Amino acid sequence: MSPNIHPAMGPVNWLGLWTLLSKEVRRFLKVYFQTIFAPVVTTLLFLAVFALALGRKVEMVAGVHLLEFLAPGLIMMTMVQNAFANSSSSLIMAKVQGNIIDVLMPPLSAGELVVGFAGGGMIRGLLVGMVVAVTMAFFVPMAAPHPFFIVYHAVAASLMLSLLGMMGGIWADKFDHMAAVTNFIVTPLSFLSGTFYTIDRLPEVFHALALINPFFYMIDGFRYGMIGHADGNLLTGALYIGLVDVALLILSWMMFKRGYKLKA
Repeated sequence: MSPNIHPAMGPVNWLGLWTLLSKEVRRFLKVYFQTIFAPVVTTLLFLAVFALALGRKVEMVAGVHLLEFLAPGLIMMTMVQNAFANSSSSLIMAKVQGNIIDVLMPPLSAGELVVGFAGGGMIRGLLVGMVVAVTMAFFVPMAAPHPFFIVYHAVAASLMLSLLGMMGGIWADKFDHMAAVTNFIVTPLSFLSGTFYTIDRLPEVFHALALINPFFYMIDGFRYGMIGHADGNLLTGALYIGLVDVALLILSWMMFKRGYKLKA
């Protein structure tokens, strides 16, 4: 029998995959005040600070009210940061505590492990994004003129950061390494992505750099879905983040397949 065929289950260990995915989801739902509601409070504070700091000087951006312009970017950033945090913390904690073997021992293939961990992070990101959007709707007018762009970019962005967090969790040997990934990769790309401004105002060099930042296309497409404004080419952005997701999926699969920093 082929080693990739599971008895009575076929080529995919659906039971094992579902168990891993359920574990990842229950892991963050058990502490929902920390994982779900805390990001909502933080995002509303960001919104309040920008509204108070800029509200009197800048009322309109890209043809819409300042708060309507800021809301999609804040929702997206909260969404992807939580997707990243879920998969990265799950793996780094398992490695530090020495119970990563409990995940590697069951008959789960590299692809199933990737789907389980990435799926858990993606679900957390989407759930947090929905809660933030619903809460923010009490303070900012919300619309969805292009729902396809909202759904596509929310799913693709959450998957991307979940995969990145998973790769970071595999690479990191301790929590300091994981903090370095957050501080030097995720946070800079987030704040230089047009979350709080339109990139049309950037100098030419920084404008060009923004156009190669996948975080920019996440926010740009998501913002277009909510307010109908985009700074970049929507088709290019959708293809770009799709290709980045595929590349990260392949890299994540290779890391699990080879047991990179997972097997002694």
